Amino acid sequence: MTEITNDLTWAEFERVDLRVGTVVAAEIFKEAIKPAMKLRIDFGSEIGIKKSSAQITDHYDPDLLIGKQVAAVVNFPKKQIGPFMSECLVTGFSQEDGTIILAVPDKQALNGSRLA
Repeated sequence: MTEITNDLTWAEFERVDLRVGTVVAAEIFKEAIKPAMKLRIDFGSEIGIKKSSAQITDHYDPDLLIGKQVAAVVNFPKKQIGPFMSECLVTGFSQEDGTIILAVPDKQALNGSRLA
């Protein structure tokens, strides 16, 4: 078991703006070096729609992601990934084989809801 030694303060954790949003568009990111998808996620009227590149091709099909809610960090700086500008970080859990399982709410949540 790994011991965690780099504790965050509560104030540091509160700076992470983790919100729920609904995937409104998804497609394979053909230009990506590592297999990935380009997502457009609706975070509600306060935040709007943000784009993200996510390495989730092992477990997810783009067509089946439409309408799925995901948890994402919306206050990271934008990141240029090849020809694509990623505006948020979709969260997931890394598996032993290196694949990613999305972190999702277990019930429908209001788009833009913040992790409490």
